[in-house]
Amino acid sequence: MTNLDVKTETEDSGPSGYAAARLRLLTEKARSGPPRRTALARLTDDWLAGLYQAAGAPPGTALVAVGGYGRGELSPRSDLDLLLLHDGTADARTIAALADRVWYPVWDLGIALDHSVRTTAEARRTAGEDLKVQLGLLDARPVAGDAALATALRTAVLADWRNQAPRRLPELDALCRERAERSGELQYLLEPDLKEARGGLRDAQALRAVAASWLADAPREGLDDARRRLLDARDALHLATGRATDRLALQEQDAVAAELGLLDADTLLREVYEAARTVSYASDVTWREVGRVLKARSARPRLRGLLGGRSGASKPAVARTPLAEGVVEMDGEAVLALSARPERDPVLPLRAAAAAAQAGLPLSLHAVRRLAATARPLPVPWPAEAREELVTLLGAGEPTVPVWEALEAEGLVTRLLPDWERVRCRPQRNPVHTWTVDRHLVETAVRAASLTRRVNRPDLLLVAALLHDIGKGWPGDHSVAGETIARDLATRIGFDRADVAVIATVVRHHLLLVETATRRDLDDPATVQTVAAAVGTLGALELLHALTEADALATGPAAWSSWRASLVADLVKRVAGVLAGEEPPDPEAAAPSAEQERLAIEALRTGEPVLTLHAHDPVAPDSEEPDSQTPEPVGVELLVALPERPGVLPAVAGVLALHRLTVRAADLRAVALPTELGRSSVLVLDWRVAAEYGTLPEAHRLRADLVRALDGALDVPARLAERDAAYPRRRGVQAPPPRVTVAPAASHHATVIEVRAQDAPGLLHRIGRALEGAEVRVRSAHVSTLGANAVDTLYVTRPDGSPLSDGEAADVVKALERALG
Repeated sequence: MTNLDVKTETEDSGPSGYAAARLRLLTEKARSGPPRRTALARLTDDWLAGLYQAAGAPPGTALVAVGGYGRGELSPRSDLDLLLLHDGTADARTIAALADRVWYPVWDLGIALDHSVRTTAEARRTAGEDLKVQLGLLDARPVAGDAALATALRTAVLADWRNQAPRRLPELDALCRERAERSGELQYLLEPDLKEARGGLRDAQALRAVAASWLADAPREGLDDARRRLLDARDALHLATGRATDRLALQEQDAVAAELGLLDADTLLREVYEAARTVSYASDVTWREVGRVLKARSARPRLRGLLGGRSGASKPAVARTPLAEGVVEMDGEAVLALSARPERDPVLPLRAAAAAAQAGLPLSLHAVRRLAATARPLPVPWPAEAREELVTLLGAGEPTVPVWEALEAEGLVTRLLPDWERVRCRPQRNPVHTWTVDRHLVETAVRAASLTRRVNRPDLLLVAALLHDIGKGWPGDHSVAGETIARDLATRIGFDRADVAVIATVVRHHLLLVETATRRDLDDPATVQTVAAAVGTLGALELLHALTEADALATGPAAWSSWRASLVADLVKRVAGVLAGEEPPDPEAAAPSAEQERLAIEALRTGEPVLTLHAHDPVAPDSEEPDSQTPEPVGVELLVALPERPGVLPAVAGVLALHRLTVRAADLRAVALPTELGRSSVLVLDWRVAAEYGTLPEAHRLRADLVRALDGALDVPARLAERDAAYPRRRGVQAPPPRVTVAPAASHHATVIEVRAQDAPGLLHRIGRALEGAEVRVRSAHVSTLGANAVDTLYVTRPDGSPLSDGEAADVVKALERALG
């Protein structure tokens, strides 16, 4: 028995015979895709026709398949959409009995059924009131009974649909938009709904409905194939799960890929994304056309009134507004001018795209297809005009996206940038990422367009933004691979040798600033000197700073905040000083902030912990005010100061875990304060925390528990173990194992250990306990949390303040690995 859970009794007819035949069909590997869906629909037709005949159906009745079943597209777990149609001559009791004799055997087999009983007039009236009913009836197909009655209904419904199209199509457009808002864009989701998400099967069916209205039509090229691939994926999903589900969950993707004969889950997602992109692009073009047609229709009565009702009046000329050489605006789109000659003008594709984006207009489907079919390839390296048009296109901001998608739909992007093919529709399995790799690159350029006033070379910034993750199509470190590809593409685009070198450097180190700022001790001279050596020049540093922000903003809301912006800006300021010839400051002389110093002095005076908890969010030093468009981090700032002593890190982290506070970012460092006896060390913890759920605890409660934890009166490990035992966490997707490494030559004053692990309550507490057990001193700690991933960087020394030997560092790594299990 398979996971379809279908009965397989031995009779050759009736429900059991149908179930056995259905099971054989669904487990027959040689037949899949459209042939299997069609065969399943025919098998179901025959069974239902037999039920209908055996029920003694009276004349003037028909069993009608609607929706997906009407189209003959039955997936393994699809429900059956059926209408019992009658002409009203039979009495209600007879019709009800007929319905029962058909519906109940379907239910007995556990097959979902969407059913209704109506006359032709009732069906048309209901369709006029309910758009979803009308859409289903557009595919009405007779299964049994009076075929003429069913055909007449479909004819009448189609006529109604065409007559009502000016009113119903805007309603359908709104329905599609609302569904997209609710379910997201299929081509970017890690767990997409194949039916409901934008670009899915619902949208494909909406395009069929638009075509049936005769008001407009969708671009046909590739649409049927895209729809078939989505249906095949849904079939495989039903077979792999045994459920009537349309959501392609992460844990099911490998099994679905295997069912389809694909290499792996990434190959599956890429195929699904490509299909969804085709449907989405066709939808954009189609709904624009619908809008133009409806607008033109509404203008005709007014025009006739202005012309005095003269039927022979000539049509007014369509306005064409020049946008660029060979490009004009017409009817709300950028189109090619009548004089344009793409076959003689290889720069025209980029010029048309740049003009459209700068004007905030879509690029006409006809124009893009003509360019794809006739434009000559650009010479290599590109002429200066082509390079400038690319930069202009990338610098247009948000309007760049639909124009770029139009170019990509017709293969022009890959023709211009051959390496683009390897990142096109490539999924990113890190949940922090909102987009596929290719869309992320375009989105980064969009974000960079708003930062061009901050740099001396905006052209280099925009191109580096477009190319920074281009290496993700190759194995290994994508930054290393990307440097080589970016160098080749920048040369192809026509930049000179010096500019090519800058672009390659920025692409190679596009993660350097944010990773260093959030994971390294900026007061350690080695940190700043390492970054300065990698960046090389002030110009490259300026570009890298802007790209870092654009990249993070284009990644997703968890990747950037004014908290991170301030850390990056501080690092950039220090690196700029080194590149300008300044000596890096002594780490022992690094001054704490005014608030940190105030708390440290109070902690030193009282000998006890002092803390504050508030929603203050620092502003980047180079900005006058917070950017309202910058997503703020989740959580509030927690400042803790207390005289240096063993056990501080696990105690603070454990108390936070007990109060269900998640550490989003953390910084721990020792501050030396003068006293009568010399200098005393105070630990200052500057952390960003968020409530796991509910409200934040009061500061005095946190302080009281911290005092008890440090004094040993509060057994934090035992309390956390009790809570975990009482409320075990649900098992989700299997996370990769933790990874603990030593960063070589990262500091001259300490040993730097980096922990990468799945974020979980009490993670930092376990790390702190392991370090205490290893008898090392934590000089500073830097925690960065992105989504479900935590990266904790720890600067540790021997108790005397010297770095660990290689053997001692290896022992600490093993201790941490044991603690994290």
